[in-house]
Amino acid sequence: MEIIPAIDLLEGTCVRLFQGDYDQVTQFNPDPVRQALNWQDDGAKLIHIVDLDGAKQGVGKNDEVLLKIIEKISIPLQLGGGIRNIERAEYLLNKGVDRIILGTLALEQPNLVIKLAGKYPNQIIVGIDAKEGYVATRGWINKSDTKATDLVSSLNGVDLAAIIYTDISKDGTLSGPNINQLREVAEVSTVSVIASGGIGTYEDIISLQCLEKYGVDSVIVGRALYENNIDLSEAIKVANNLNLIDVINNE
Repeated sequence: MEIIPAIDLLEGTCVRLFQGDYDQVTQFNPDPVRQALNWQDDGAKLIHIVDLDGAKQGVGKNDEVLLKIIEKISIPLQLGGGIRNIERAEYLLNKGVDRIILGTLALEQPNLVIKLAGKYPNQIIVGIDAKEGYVATRGWINKSDTKATDLVSSLNGVDLAAIIYTDISKDGTLSGPNINQLREVAEVSTVSVIASGGIGTYEDIISLQCLEKYGVDSVIVGRALYENNIDLSEAIKVANNLNLIDVINNE
C-alpha cells in the first residue's frame, strides 16, 4: 500500500476543501514548493497534486507553482484539475508531469481519454469523484446520472495507469474511507485503484488492507498530514508493515 501525499492548489497555496465545497476552504501552507520538498524528504515516492482552480474553471491556473515544484523535486508527480482537452494534457506531460488525471473528460469525452491512453500508455489516470455512488464533474460541482462502477467498466481495456476513486462525502472529513464503494469499484476495474477521501488515522490506512486483493494498491492522504494526525514517514512504515504481515500470513 503506497502512501501518496496530496497538495491541493487554490490561488497558489496549499489548501483542503471539506467535502469538495469551495466555500469551506482551509489554507495549510502558502508555499507549495516547500511542501512538496517536505513530502519528498519524509519518504514520499509520488506526489498527488490537484489544481482546484483548474477543476472549477476548466483552465489551468497554477502552472507557475506547478513548474517550480517539477523543477525542485526529484520524485514523480501526478496532476489533475481542469485537464479537458488533448492540448492541455500534452502540454503538462511535456513539461514533466509524470501522470495526468482526467475526470470530467472521462465522462464527457471518453474517446479523448482512449486516444491519450493509447499515445501515453501508463501515464493517464482516470479520477472518479462520486456523490452517493454517482460521478460528479467540473470540480465536484455537477452530479451526473452515471454510476461510478459503470464508468469504470466502460474504461476496461484502456491502457490506463490507474483509477483514483474519491467519495466526495468523505473527502476532507478525516472520518475514514468508504470501504464498500472502494471495493465495488475495484471489483469491476481491470487496473489498480487508488483510494482517496476520508483518511484521518493510521487505522484508516490499515483498514484498506482488506482491499489490496481487489487491486487497491495505494492511498492519497491530505488533511490528516497537514493537521498532524498522521506523520508521513510513520504512515509509510505502517503501510510497509502491512505488506510484511501479508507475506507472513501467506507462508
